[in-house]
Amino acid sequence: MKISIAMMLLTGAALTAMPAMAADITGAGATFPAPLYAKWASAYKAETRNEVNYQAIGSGAGIAQIKARTVDFGASDDPMKPADIAAAGLVQFPAVIGSEVIIVNLPGLASGALKLTPALIAGIYQGTITKWNDSAILAANKGLTLRPIPITPVYRSDSSGTTAIFSNYMVKASSDWKLGAGKAITWPTGSGGKGNDGVAGNVKNTLGAIGYVEYNFAAANKLTMTKLANADGKFIDPTPASFNAAAAQADWAKAPNATVNMLALPGANTWPIVSATYVLVPARPSDPARTAAALAFFDWSLKKGGAAAQQLGYLPLPAAAIKRVKQEWQGVTGVPAALTR
Repeated sequence: MKISIAMMLLTGAALTAMPAMAADITGAGATFPAPLYAKWASAYKAETRNEVNYQAIGSGAGIAQIKARTVDFGASDDPMKPADIAAAGLVQFPAVIGSEVIIVNLPGLASGALKLTPALIAGIYQGTITKWNDSAILAANKGLTLRPIPITPVYRSDSSGTTAIFSNYMVKASSDWKLGAGKAITWPTGSGGKGNDGVAGNVKNTLGAIGYVEYNFAAANKLTMTKLANADGKFIDPTPASFNAAAAQADWAKAPNATVNMLALPGANTWPIVSATYVLVPARPSDPARTAAALAFFDWSLKKGGAAAQQLGYLPLPAAAIKRVKQEWQGVTGVPAALTR
């Protein structure tokens, strides 16, 4: 999907460090944070009347576009490795923290009624568990009536940071997972959907389907979410409290390249699939004013976007993460000092 979002150029002291000429800023990439970027930018446009066009086309495509310098910033849920960032001449930083959930289409089933373990998810996506009344599913859900409905695993058909988060979680959480990790997986069964909205739509329209999406896409579409067994073996509901239980464990001060892993962390109340989503900009931009304009939007989001993030089920970056963001921005040539403080 395509989302048009508004971004201001610069305010206050930052504005004096660059030409006072309005410009449209462009970005592309992850669908994971797209609802929040849209909400932030709507408020931002009302405040500043400046715009950017953001295309939520998937993390892989977003990385490709910022590498080609066809956009002012790229967005990816799957952070690039330090060597790849250096080779591409980019700077990477987190923008917000989100969570993935498992959704199902089983009529009459309430959210939180179905319990799934990493082993069950592995069996479903690898095609060894094919019906909802499979004995392994029933064993984890004693007292729950499940009909012999065929299971349709739904996955991302595009190069996806959401898939990278999900598959990296599965590698960490289940020794039964044999499909590896990355933005693109060779799936042995099921059907694909483009973007988080595509997966959510396919699950909503397919009886017996299961999928993985960012929390907001499930909540906004009133889709049935499951409990998940976490690293402590406790079945947990996806809630702000369980998301925060994972995010609170991140050590941003020591995070290499400002990236942290919040997947399958310990704790009785910890949701197991939590991750930051990242932004990429040129380290030595050909047009420093445009890059500074893009960073000015994210600076605004760090200062004023927390309430909107929480309303949509995301987590604002903690102070330690914001400090790292500012440190990363110091590596961008031509950025006004006001944005790095």
